[in-house]
Amino acid sequence: MAKADQTEIDLRIIIEQPVIGVLHSLQARDESPLDPKASRAGEPLIFDLSVRVAPGPKFYGDQVRREGPVRRFVYVRIGQMAGDSSSPWSRRMKVDIHDIDADMLDRAAGGGGAIEIRVPGTAADGTPACATVRPIARRVAGR
Repeated sequence: MAKADQTEIDLRIIIEQPVIGVLHSLQARDESPLDPKASRAGEPLIFDLSVRVAPGPKFYGDQVRREGPVRRFVYVRIGQMAGDSSSPWSRRMKVDIHDIDADMLDRAAGGGGAIEIRVPGTAADGTPACATVRPIARRVAGR
């Protein structure tokens, strides 16, 4: 698909109540950690990125991963995978983006702001959330 047919939108992934002191990062195209950060006192971790959206919708970008013909997601790396070799955890979190509704995409594409995706940072057992995490909330946050 030609880039001319794609619209860039901003995403903001907010990890709510992450495990304190555990490093998290986005995953770059080369699979290295990108923008690593850890919570000092339980505050949310915020990751900003841009994606391109084409009709369908279809998603493209350096942090966009694919699984099958439809599913698109962003990986958040955790612990060792985020660059902390001393961490007891080596995990990734999948944050789905393929199911963001068309109205929200249109509002963000029209300059309405970034699409915020809030996800839980701690699993029921008290360890860092991993695998596919379901969003707590999604909204278009004004600029």
